[in-house]
Amino acid sequence: MKSIKIISIRIALLGLISFTLSNCERTLSEDVEFARFPANPEVFIDGFSGGLNYFPFGGSKLDAFSVDTNTKYSGTASMRFDVPNVGDPAGAFAGAIFPDNVGRDLTGYDALTFWAKASKGATINEIGFGNDFGENKFLVTLNNMSISTGWTKYTIPIPDPSRLGVEKGLFWYAEGPENEAGYSIWIDELKFEKLGTVAQPRPAIFSGNDESVDTFIGTTITIPGLTQTFNLSTGVNQTVSAAPSYFTFKSTDVDVARVSEKGVISIVGTGTAVITASLAGVRAQGSLTIRSLGAFVPAPTPARNAANVISVFSDAYTNIPVDFYNGFFAPFQTTLGGADLNINGDNIIQYTQLNFVATEFKNPTINVSQMTHFHVDIQIPEAINPGDFIAIELGDFGANAAFGGGDDSSGRVTFSSAALASNTWISLDIPLSSFGLASRNNLAQIFFISDATISTLLVDNMYFYK
Repeated sequence: MKSIKIISIRIALLGLISFTLSNCERTLSEDVEFARFPANPEVFIDGFSGGLNYFPFGGSKLDAFSVDTNTKYSGTASMRFDVPNVGDPAGAFAGAIFPDNVGRDLTGYDALTFWAKASKGATINEIGFGNDFGENKFLVTLNNMSISTGWTKYTIPIPDPSRLGVEKGLFWYAEGPENEAGYSIWIDELKFEKLGTVAQPRPAIFSGNDESVDTFIGTTITIPGLTQTFNLSTGVNQTVSAAPSYFTFKSTDVDVARVSEKGVISIVGTGTAVITASLAGVRAQGSLTIRSLGAFVPAPTPARNAANVISVFSDAYTNIPVDFYNGFFAPFQTTLGGADLNINGDNIIQYTQLNFVATEFKNPTINVSQMTHFHVDIQIPEAINPGDFIAIELGDFGANAAFGGGDDSSGRVTFSSAALASNTWISLDIPLSSFGLASRNNLAQIFFISDATISTLLVDNMYFYK
């Protein structure tokens, strides 16, 4: 597996001096031509184009990039990138940006193109343009680009060229070891082009899905799955991840939900609103229907002494390391969501389409043998019907602290519809003895199970105590 950790570092960029015209008695003539930025399309042909810089990511192999005069597609030189092996002290991955700090006018082009090959067949994690270590306002990423040992031309389309009047981030990449081994990549003839064959735009938000969510005033939601797809002259449908600023977002009711240029939805009132978007005048596939339930009442703040608590999820305590709050067990699990809801600074776990879901903490497991109870606050923002239930299950990995091996144990406590209520926090304090575990020395899992009788569940303050 490839593991990449990219730490953005801030680079002081050259500022642009702006002039404010005020109290002028004259108006500008319509014949005035405003200064434009250089429209140079070249990034690297046989060397850096004028103004280009090289800034590696923090944590990457700093000298991963070099100019190679022996291996090239055309001309006298190419760009060479040496991806490190796993454990290389020089860096965990190879990654950098190549900006022009003055900025360039790329409105006359429709794609970034280049020729590339590698020392072995591989998949480059991320490659594209628009990364300038700043706002990255018009970032474009081609994910998981397959590369072979033969020279191949690649095309990364521009989602909307009209937005790139002053673009500083001309090229960037990030790649980790393949099967724990490093390798080399060569790129040549790197430039922006006006191909005229980049056609049939199909933008999308929420990965093209029509989603819905129940939420509260004060919630913010960042729109995921922003992509633009074009058909290329090769017949390939090329999809890239596109920054929110390429899109124009719309809310059907701004008194319920508003969307910023950065694709952040703010819930401001009670009611229903539908979020949609367009890109360069083309309606984006996908939407979000928001049902705001009004003001949010947080769960009770825990007051137990932290010395007597092992916290898995709570803003009131220091939490243990958690591997995930939603381990997706395909194909049986339908549950979506996780620890991704923040309401006025209060972090909440929100599950939708619940049938079962696991929180897992196996690196390391925890010893709760001295604890007496498990506490959790839950809220069910939907009607409770006869036959509905929520079950809570704990899993211990046994003496070997690993799943399997014949020494695992688990136990479940079920709360029927009579013990549940809608739209209010329910505080559960369950004796650990009720779970009937063979051991509590290597606890690693907490499950919430409804078998789809309850669809939406909010969770907070999940901890063990004595």
